[in-house]
Amino acid sequence: MKKPSKEYSKKPSKTQIIEKGIGELYQENPEKADEALFGRTTDPVSRRGFLTGLSVMGVVLGAEVVFGRFMPGGLIPAALAESTEKFRIAGKHAGLIILNDRPLNAEVPAHLLNDLITPANKLFVRNNGIPPENVDVNNWTLTIGGESAKTSKTYTLAELKKKFKHHTYQLTLECGGNGRAEFDPPAKGNQWSLGAVGCAKWTGVRLKDVLKDCGIKDDAVYIGYHAADEHLSRDPKKAAISRGVPMHKALEDESLIAWSVNDEDIPAMNGHPLRLVFGGWPASTSGKWLTGISIRNIVHDGTKMTGKAYRTPCKPVAPGSKVPDEDMCIIESMPVKSLVTFPKSGVRHALKDEFSANGHAWVGDKAVEKMHVSIDFGQTWQEVNITKPVNRNAWQHWQAKVKFPQTGYYELWAKATDSDGVSQPMIIPGWNPKGYLNNACHRIAIQVV
Repeated sequence: MKKPSKEYSKKPSKTQIIEKGIGELYQENPEKADEALFGRTTDPVSRRGFLTGLSVMGVVLGAEVVFGRFMPGGLIPAALAESTEKFRIAGKHAGLIILNDRPLNAEVPAHLLNDLITPANKLFVRNNGIPPENVDVNNWTLTIGGESAKTSKTYTLAELKKKFKHHTYQLTLECGGNGRAEFDPPAKGNQWSLGAVGCAKWTGVRLKDVLKDCGIKDDAVYIGYHAADEHLSRDPKKAAISRGVPMHKALEDESLIAWSVNDEDIPAMNGHPLRLVFGGWPASTSGKWLTGISIRNIVHDGTKMTGKAYRTPCKPVAPGSKVPDEDMCIIESMPVKSLVTFPKSGVRHALKDEFSANGHAWVGDKAVEKMHVSIDFGQTWQEVNITKPVNRNAWQHWQAKVKFPQTGYYELWAKATDSDGVSQPMIIPGWNPKGYLNNACHRIAIQVV
């Protein structure tokens, strides 16, 4: 049984505890998890024999814990820790990897992202709070306001669809923390590998058409969104997240208020029934379960817009540095990046045959101009074909044919270069306190026989 760390002798607050998932809580401090989740306390000497909370656990488990008086404290019930059924997200592909259950976050293995247009069931899930339940589409409204709106207006979803022209774009959404797991010293937060990215086809109305219908004052500099997801504490005074973008991004043709993905309703965990979509920028700006937009005369100061959230040091810093908040800059357009989506890493390949591989490449508000692969750890690079994007902010597709000189172990490395001539780094880029913007080259393993 894991014992509490010295760090946890500081006794976390109730709010800190309930904002984490059950696995994370028991991993950090089993006894505190007992108390927070079940109100369960044990004899401080024997660490056995529940003094309180056994009835609550019975309710959660669906039956009385018959010999509960003998159950060690700080032990996660096996029914919750060792379920034989794989945890699934309704409407999502079974291959998604669950990173956290509170809030729910899940990514997609690279080899499952091989589709040219990402299917809705393979879109990653990044939540900051508790998604709304029992969504009433017929009464869902969106209110536009803020100090730089000439008038405030509220639209039903039906009015949005009727009043404004519909537009469809394929847009790349990527979590700002995608690739965080590779940073050293490690950064706190969900340890995303590579799969917090997707490029689906979104349909909705242009944000700029709706903003202009309300009128935009000359002093407008930013928009901020408001949404229906609850803060993990369920405190109605707190927002789970409320981010935004500068006006120049809000007014681009491809910036959408969307209700459809790939010609179907948006999945519940991806923002049904209404969300913002800003291709090429951190996906946290693309607010889900959208209920309001403020036109601001200042940089939006909502939840996760301040401090170190979604910011990186304005200047390079040494790994592990403590960076003052005033020296952190908001992440905007995402850096150039690529994935090998076929074949799956670890493939066996016959020496006599030509090896085929393919994947996607993308970059914030620019385009990917060149794509290269290497089989000798970057000593030499082979340029390969890459397609043009179907529209601005969509990812592009590359294909490679490779011959190996002899049998053995190889790695295929993929490197994209954007329209400014900027390429992906071979290894982890500049360290930052929150582990954002890792765009290092992706690689897969190949056994040539």
